[in-house]
Amino acid sequence: MDVVAFTRQLVDIESTTGNEGRVGDFLHRELSRLGYRASKMPVEGERCNVFATSPQQAQPKIVFSTHMDTVPPFIPSSEDDAKIYGRGACDAKGIIAAQIAAAERLRQEGIYVGLLFVVGEEKDSLGAKVANQQSPGCKFLVNGEPTENKMASASKGTLRVEISATGRMAHSAYPELGESAIDKLLEALNRLRAIKLPSVEGIGPSTVNIGVIEGGRAPNVIPDRARAQLLYRLVGPSDKLREEIVRSVAGLATAEFVLEIPFVLLRALEGLPTMVAAFTTDIPWLSNWGEPLLVGPGSIHVAHTEGEYIEKRQLVDCIDTYCSIARQLMGS
Repeated sequence: MDVVAFTRQLVDIESTTGNEGRVGDFLHRELSRLGYRASKMPVEGERCNVFATSPQQAQPKIVFSTHMDTVPPFIPSSEDDAKIYGRGACDAKGIIAAQIAAAERLRQEGIYVGLLFVVGEEKDSLGAKVANQQSPGCKFLVNGEPTENKMASASKGTLRVEISATGRMAHSAYPELGESAIDKLLEALNRLRAIKLPSVEGIGPSTVNIGVIEGGRAPNVIPDRARAQLLYRLVGPSDKLREEIVRSVAGLATAEFVLEIPFVLLRALEGLPTMVAAFTTDIPWLSNWGEPLLVGPGSIHVAHTEGEYIEKRQLVDCIDTYCSIARQLMGS
């Protein structure tokens, strides 16, 4: 298969999270055309995961997997001599193309791998959570994310926290008659920024980003409400951090923990370079699909940007990498 042309075909199908129906239909049709036993796994409305196996092995030992959805906005494909551009080029439609190309090459060698492409990774991993209840009993899951063809030895976790403060409205000319929720929130955030976050040798530090701040009614009104959304990148369990967050904002605001994706250690294979993924993946929600490995072409540094791209050389090289991984795992 022409992996560059196939990547561009995928990129040109708009599939921002929640709108993956068309790309799922396309992959189901193409995999069926290639001779796979392809099935749709309903998730929500027209959104479906796609799972495919070779007729020769309905319960594969190894499954290649990644996600079909992208972040907005939709950006159609283009290319030059070295790169393919567009939304999802590296995260993760180029990876889909590389995994299918590797599966095709392995089939010629008598090695049969499964293919699982899921929806919703960029938001809530809903597709992975649904897929986890329908595992075929495989032994290894090779998950694809942009790691520049290096094997991830670990993937940082995520903890999303919403900090809310309340106050009392008053005319801004008489601030003593009110109680500013924004002042409380700012003090709470200062206390959170002062927390010493853990760091693990070989993995790196836990980090925090204050991503959203909102509140108030108008410039001439003492604000009665304020809210901030924070995202921590975890390098271990979150129990102590959760306790410290609650303790730090006590008396000023409340903390609601809205999402956690745990930190995971991952298997690396001899002969392949390694890295630590500071981002999260679907892997924690696919625990029933075997021992996880994480590797894929492209750089996470250009994912989610207006200039997202994947290098053609890296895309082609990853086909070799996926085949090499499958051969090693089959012999293990």
